[in-house]
Amino acid sequence: MSTQPSAGPGAGAAPSAQDATSLTIRRRINAIAAKVYAAWTQPAQLMRWMQPLDTTCIHAEADVLVGGRFRVIMRGANGVDHDVSGTYLEVVPEQKLVFTWAWRDTPGRESLVTVTLRADGPATDLTLKHERFFDEAARDAHNEGWTSSIDQLVALFDSAYD
Repeated sequence: MSTQPSAGPGAGAAPSAQDATSLTIRRRINAIAAKVYAAWTQPAQLMRWMQPLDTTCIHAEADVLVGGRFRVIMRGANGVDHDVSGTYLEVVPEQKLVFTWAWRDTPGRESLVTVTLRADGPATDLTLKHERFFDEAARDAHNEGWTSSIDQLVALFDSAYD
């Protein structure tokens, strides 16, 4: 099986009761780290899986270098656009990305995402940690969204994604 939730029922990680402002999600992906890293850093690939819940990714851009920026726009089934962007703080190809995360409609609520990739033969262990949420409700909503998106990332590689 390719998914390995870190805790709790279902596919997502249960946010820690001791930390109301962060969440961690872990997955094993059936692809080498270079391919998983490309899925996070190449806009055309990012658009294929960054589609949480009932959204469709309609735009992605990524200038993947320290100080570079990214932007992703997802359109909900109701036609509402969800626009998120941030700045890359750390970039270690095929191993780690650290970036800020802020929604256009709540710019004062910047949070921090760390994606770690650990190569394990033909597979990759992915850990996503998202921290500095404004409150538990924001954390819980992001847990749902990240779980949905990362499930799609796993599924793409499970279906011979290149």
